[in-house]
Amino acid sequence: MIMEIPSSSNANCFDFGLCDYLQSHHVSSSTSTSCFDLALDFLAELDKDPWFNWGFEDLKKKVRLMKTCFLYVKKCRRRRNHEALLEPDREDRCNIMSENLRRSIICFRIQEVAIRMIHDLQPAYFQYFHSVYDLGFENFISAITRSKEKIKLFLETDLKKSCAAIFIDYYSPGDPRLVMDLIMCLLENLDCILSASELRNTIRNRLKLLRNLIGFVTMQCLECSQLTDLLTYTVVAAGRLISICLSDDEEAVNRMESEICQLLHEKINLFDLQVRETFVHVLTASKKQPRPSYALALRKNEDRVVGQFVGSLRDYLMDLLGSYASFQVPVKDQILRLHEEIRCLGILLKQEEKLGDEMKDLIGAVVSDVAILTFSLSVNEIKEGLPKEIDLVVFHLHKVLKYMVAEVAHNYPLKSPYSSFNYPRPNELGCMDSFLENLKELARCDEADDSIGFQQDRIEMIQKDLVILRSFLENIKEQRHQNGKLQAFWSHVMEATYKAELLIDLALVGDKCEDSLDAVSRDINLLKIDAPEIHNGQTQRVNKTSLHIPSQLTIAMHDEDLVGLKDEVETITHRLTRGSKQLDVVPIVGMPGLGKTTLANKVYNAPSVRSHFHVRRWCRVSQTYSIRSLLVELLCSSSSESSDEYHKMDENDLAMKLRQVLLRSRYLLFLDDLWDVEAWNLLKKSLPNDANGSRILFTSRYQDLSLHFEPNSKPHHLRHLTDEESWTLLQRKLFGTEDCPAALSEVGSQIAKLCRGLPLAVVLVAGILATTAKDRWEEVAKSLSSIVLGDEYCMKTLELSYSHLPDYLKSCLLYFAAFKEDEVINVRRLLRLWISERFVQQTEGKSLEKAAYDYLMALVNRSLVMAVGQRIVGDAKACLLHDLVHEFCVEKAKEESFLYVIHSWKASLSLIGPSNPQRVCVHKTTELKIWELTLICPNLRSLILSGHVHIECEEEYLGILLPKLLRVLDFGNSGFVYHFPMEVVLLVHLRYLALKGIGYIPSAIANLSRLETLIVEDPRGYANELPSTIWNIKTLSHLRVLDLFRIWPEGFIFPVENLEVSPDLDRLDTLDLAIDPSPQSLQKILRKLPSIRRLKCRERWNSSREATRNCNEILEFDGLSQLESLHLFGFHGCGFKFPLNLKKLTLTRNYQPWSEISTIGKLPNLEVLKLLEDCFVGEEWVMKEGEFPKLQVLKLSRLEFRNWTAFSDNFSRLEQLVLHRCKKLENVPSCLGECENLEMIQVKRCRESVVDSVKQIQQEQIDMGNEVLEIEIDNYDDTSISSEEESTEAESTPSEAEEVSSERESISSHHAVDNCESECTVGFNSSE
Repeated sequence: MIMEIPSSSNANCFDFGLCDYLQSHHVSSSTSTSCFDLALDFLAELDKDPWFNWGFEDLKKKVRLMKTCFLYVKKCRRRRNHEALLEPDREDRCNIMSENLRRSIICFRIQEVAIRMIHDLQPAYFQYFHSVYDLGFENFISAITRSKEKIKLFLETDLKKSCAAIFIDYYSPGDPRLVMDLIMCLLENLDCILSASELRNTIRNRLKLLRNLIGFVTMQCLECSQLTDLLTYTVVAAGRLISICLSDDEEAVNRMESEICQLLHEKINLFDLQVRETFVHVLTASKKQPRPSYALALRKNEDRVVGQFVGSLRDYLMDLLGSYASFQVPVKDQILRLHEEIRCLGILLKQEEKLGDEMKDLIGAVVSDVAILTFSLSVNEIKEGLPKEIDLVVFHLHKVLKYMVAEVAHNYPLKSPYSSFNYPRPNELGCMDSFLENLKELARCDEADDSIGFQQDRIEMIQKDLVILRSFLENIKEQRHQNGKLQAFWSHVMEATYKAELLIDLALVGDKCEDSLDAVSRDINLLKIDAPEIHNGQTQRVNKTSLHIPSQLTIAMHDEDLVGLKDEVETITHRLTRGSKQLDVVPIVGMPGLGKTTLANKVYNAPSVRSHFHVRRWCRVSQTYSIRSLLVELLCSSSSESSDEYHKMDENDLAMKLRQVLLRSRYLLFLDDLWDVEAWNLLKKSLPNDANGSRILFTSRYQDLSLHFEPNSKPHHLRHLTDEESWTLLQRKLFGTEDCPAALSEVGSQIAKLCRGLPLAVVLVAGILATTAKDRWEEVAKSLSSIVLGDEYCMKTLELSYSHLPDYLKSCLLYFAAFKEDEVINVRRLLRLWISERFVQQTEGKSLEKAAYDYLMALVNRSLVMAVGQRIVGDAKACLLHDLVHEFCVEKAKEESFLYVIHSWKASLSLIGPSNPQRVCVHKTTELKIWELTLICPNLRSLILSGHVHIECEEEYLGILLPKLLRVLDFGNSGFVYHFPMEVVLLVHLRYLALKGIGYIPSAIANLSRLETLIVEDPRGYANELPSTIWNIKTLSHLRVLDLFRIWPEGFIFPVENLEVSPDLDRLDTLDLAIDPSPQSLQKILRKLPSIRRLKCRERWNSSREATRNCNEILEFDGLSQLESLHLFGFHGCGFKFPLNLKKLTLTRNYQPWSEISTIGKLPNLEVLKLLEDCFVGEEWVMKEGEFPKLQVLKLSRLEFRNWTAFSDNFSRLEQLVLHRCKKLENVPSCLGECENLEMIQVKRCRESVVDSVKQIQQEQIDMGNEVLEIEIDNYDDTSISSEEESTEAESTPSEAEEVSSERESISSHHAVDNCESECTVGFNSSE
């Protein structure tokens, strides 16, 4: 049954003159809103139907707007001047009747649209529900389309003209809530019409301020008569916006933006004196009202009104800062201080449940005072300097808020930035060096005095004293571990350094604390004076021995524990007993606990090895050793003689004795646990090389140690156990030769899998399970990492590797605690974070990124980090840690006050540990409460979020209260849904910023004068359009914009206006760029970016070129002298000029003729060439002699050429050839068979003739002696691939690039690392 439209008999509410009009339409009229409610209920029901998953939200927003307009028009009265009100006459009464008729007609028309929509939709839906699906569904969709068009037409005509005029000329007495609803409905519809931009955000903030101000003063029971001016201004503003905005076609939207800008400047300018006086008037009046307590209002759940109003005050100040960017620095500091106090109010409001009634009433009064102060700020004062009275008021406000914070401190561990704190202890000298560099930069700044309010000489004094102390600390860094006084002095210096840095950084955000800095400066000076006396009095008594960390630990792990590594034993045995007759080394390398020693022992005692070698000797080297002890151990390891006689011999005699034992014998030396090359250098003079097949077998955590012995040696990387092998080992340790009970099989197998293939973990867990009740094995599985890490042997094994790291690598290793367990971490993202954290020191002749990559490889070499997904040339794409190492990093980072991981916000306070941590990583952002971090971590410098959550500005009006000293801020997968968190632009210390889902980048981003890395993922609206102020951020070095689904590349759009007066971004190294394909636009931008090293450049989607897409222009990149890597996407038919220093080039969808490729072939330094998806068109590619002289990698994908001709010198250095989906290609050039360096050929979905030619090349390579060539063929018969499969399985163009698929995704097991290469390839716009 179709729903009926309810009607009302209250016809007397309409003028009698309207009756005939209503009856002529044969529609029952109503003065109620039931028709709108019914329409909204009907649309809500439709939303529940799974077939309509696109939703009806936009339609519901329009209906809500019509309902609100209906109510307002029905209740409003015409505004008249004072004289007219005093002396009404007959003409006025006639006008009133005419106006009533006009309003009634408008109300009827609004109702009629809603009623007709229901009349149209209900029968169509009824037919769809009860008839044949296809016909009914199509009819219903048609009805929906008609309804949308009718409503759209009504909004653009009747409502836009008539209703807007009513808003401007009439007012609604006594109903502020109706005005607030009108603003909210207007905001909803503006969001649908306007694209995400700074303009839209400005409109939103101003309308929300008006709404929230009305709500705040209404909550305080202000009489409606005193609200008339405010309500009038608000409704007029709404009316003017409606008269401009209620159209959503593209042409109208483009036109309205300029009109809105003018409207904001002239009519909705909240900085206007008269407007601000109106605001101050209602706020002052509200304070004088006899009203219920603010505490009662909070209990009525009106705290959101107050919180929203406080948020609007903060937005107002931000708008003020952005509107008058040229005002004096002291004025800016005062406004920032006021902003900080408002932020503090917001935080207190979050603690509502911890506040008493008296405190709640005080908050209400303080909010009013803050608002009055904020709206009292004059534009002229801002330009010329604020009066002292403002300073006094802000100071008084600060005192009141300080009292309020103290009142709630016993309920909540609020912390002052100046409270005692445990500073990060890894790489303390490196942190001091970074601070000294910052002081130098500050000293070079011409505006240092104004920007921080300190005397220049004070900074210079701190800097000079710390330089002297830095030198002293360098001299005692080893001795301090053995001398309590030296360690205490070291700690005092570091604490004073961190405090000085903190105070100076606080001053830069407007929190001046001269007295505190004076005290710290005096402390530093006294420490400098005391340093010589401390040094002379203590170092004399220091015993200069290296730090000893015992490694001779025992554990029940024997040869019989070697499970499933038969292939490894055979490989090592083969290398020992066969091959070259010259003395050779066979290294076994891997992470701690992998079973290197067990494997080596198995091989050492194997019968085939025992019979092959005449002499076998072994010794454990470990971290601390002496050459004498090593020689004695080698001589005694296989001798029945007593070691007494060797202990009497000196070192030279022992070396000679060993040489005599080994001379003219085929010997095997097993050196266990080798840490550095020094031990080898001490031993090698005793080792003869008689060219008889002698071998040196050693184990080490260092992967490249053997290169110091023998440059051509290849280490054997010991693999992890498979899940099945881990389960077999666990059963053997627990049950011996017996079978595992069936009841324990499933949980036991799960526990073995959780050991991630590490034999040490399996053995340790077996020891725990052996003494654990069988019904509690599930508990062991749930807390496996903490149980294993709690084992003394395991902890000391990992501690040994950590302690042996140089200080600068300790910070880098512990930083892995910020990532999730099992997370595959994108290398470039990691390196940018390290650089932003100042872990990486500049090295002469190396870029910071290259130095950072060397740091990573040093950790890989020490078997603490695993590199996965190797790039086509050299570098690793991604890395990960074994679970055990990751858990060690998490615990060690917390112990060293380096970084804290919050897994669940419910227990965040207990997890934070010591006060004021500097780095926090939040792994569960669904419970995110960043404002709490501001309370408990005021000194926070780095915040990294992971998980998936949308941060809605409406829902989280105070959710983004960020600690003001942040240097690194990564929102991870927390998206902002077209919003930009304006709080960010106040973080003046920020170096690294990663955002997702924002709608625009505000011009105020220029306030981030230290920003180095900006990453925007999943940009919405105008988020990839950079404001003109971007040129003022001279520190920028890394600009990336990433598409969420990684389907198409994205790029930033640079502003090109007034470039001649804009500064260069001469530090910018990496850039994703989108441009119009005109040489003029490109050259204008590139001239401002002289240091670009990696550039990805795409043609803008709304390019101004003609639809033919033809382009005879040449885009010139040859002026970029530093450019090494270039990816070009689009630019249909354009030609290019490339710089001679280019090493890597990727082209996609350029549609150039093959004749143009000679330009590329002449590049003298090109090493990697990727030609993707129609970058060249034509049937034949003919390579010319002498082209591509240094080409190492060639990738061809989705190219429609048939014939390929080449010469052998084109491939003189080629190592890898990749062919993907070149479906017309008939074969590859036969001269590839002559290529001497060829290592890999990969063929995917090409013709069988191509596969045959590749196999022929493989045979020629084998005949030449090339045993390392790998051939990978993944081919299908083209005819068997359906169009559906094609769309599903096809590689998208972006997946051709060399980046990591997702830096935030994890893999299920470390055993999958071998297959990670294919999993870790993504597109042009891959995440970092």
